[in-house]
Amino acid sequence: MTPSGRKGAGIAVIVLLILIWAALVASLAPVIGKWPILVQGAFYLVMGIVWISPLKPLLRWTQSGRWSGTSSSGD
Repeated sequence: MTPSGRKGAGIAVIVLLILIWAALVASLAPVIGKWPILVQGAFYLVMGIVWISPLKPLLRWTQSGRWSGTSSSGD
């Protein structure tokens, strides 16, 4: 089986999302660096998890071509 074009597009969007998110978080480093170390750790932990949230619909789209988990045609 040949992968659909959605898979390549999905990979490109994921890489772009990671790059944009990393640049955003890194741009906040001068401000975050002044915070107490435990607050910094919590911030970076949350930011490291939050970027994953848009991946579920994106991965669903690459697999099925639909953004939502439910089918509108009543499959």
